[in-house]
Amino acid sequence: MELLSGSFFNARQIKAATQNFSPAMRLGEGGFGAVYKGIRASDPLKYTFSKICMLSYAQGVLLNGTAIAVKQLSSKSRQGIREFVNEVGTISALQHPNLVKLLGCCAEDNQLLLVYEFMENNSLAHALFGSDEVRSRLNWPTRVQICLGIAKGLTFLHEESKLKIVHRDIKPTNILLDKDFNAKISDFGFAKLYEEEVTHVWIYGSEYAMRGHLTNKADVYSFGVVTLEIVSGKNSTSYRPNDENVYLLDLAYVLQQKGNLVELVDPSLGSDYSSEQANTILELAMLCTNPSPSLRPPMSEVVKTLEGRDGWFLSICRIW
Repeated sequence: MELLSGSFFNARQIKAATQNFSPAMRLGEGGFGAVYKGIRASDPLKYTFSKICMLSYAQGVLLNGTAIAVKQLSSKSRQGIREFVNEVGTISALQHPNLVKLLGCCAEDNQLLLVYEFMENNSLAHALFGSDEVRSRLNWPTRVQICLGIAKGLTFLHEESKLKIVHRDIKPTNILLDKDFNAKISDFGFAKLYEEEVTHVWIYGSEYAMRGHLTNKADVYSFGVVTLEIVSGKNSTSYRPNDENVYLLDLAYVLQQKGNLVELVDPSLGSDYSSEQANTILELAMLCTNPSPSLRPPMSEVVKTLEGRDGWFLSICRIW
């Protein structure tokens, strides 16, 4: 069993890099486990697999001082060990500027560790819903840049990669930000191994509740919800506007009917944003959350609209 790309790291390296998974190195909880920071060694050794299980996620540093993120996956995969290792190998071969790079893994001491590139600005959730200091760095151009990065990453997964991956769990905690606040999608390709672990079922759209089946249009729906969160600065899972509107999306529908969608824009931005651009992005988010999957735009068209290259799809869907 060999990875198509990347390296095998040994447990000793990972423990040293993460200070034995010290709480001080813990970055948070990822999609399928905890995340730690580590520092990468200059010459990672390659090893064969022994016993394998799944762990969580942390930051670490190996000997050459390069920061890494180490995810300790949970042990609830419904897929066999060999199949999972093959999955890791395939996913590590996927390369795109808006996907978090999987550098390799460690399979020792009865646990499986995934080693990723380290993202200096943590997750989108941390940036949007964390301290005011971090949030203040999310000016309007940065928010647009993040939306575009997510859209480009999903376009690659849906339309350009050989695997044609449906992410199934697009949410702020699964969007990581590098030192320049470029968005990178994490946990792609693994959600199908953890069907019982994927939460936030409401974020998929009505087709999942009705048929229990997900296509890439479910990711489009989730992108729409996340875009509303980015523009508004509000957490869709906890924000309760009033008794009539249970979720952020409910409020968005009401404001859209009134022609006042721009009222959703984060007040902390003041007047430092383009109201025309904000309205276009919010209308696009509403298109993405259309109850009918067939009326949601493909992510490649979302990218065109965000880049201002082609607004025909948005215009046609408004007429529909």
